[in-house]
Amino acid sequence: MIHLPLEVGSMDGLFIFLFLIMFGPAILFLIIGVVLLLKHKKKAGKIFVILAGVYLLISLGVCGTIMIGMP
Repeated sequence: MIHLPLEVGSMDGLFIFLFLIMFGPAILFLIIGVVLLLKHKKKAGKIFVILAGVYLLISLGVCGTIMIGMP
């Protein structure tokens, strides 16, 4: 059996997709939280800022592990 290496084109799209999954929702939550804080809705703003931090922490852990290739 002959094994031929597969040549893949540019992986830029995959990198951008993973980047958006990792940072997109966290940035969106942060923007919403800051807007709510500026509109003097402090409780809702704090909740969104905390959600942004938690999402960022979890996404970097999960996606970072996938990108490194460790189980």
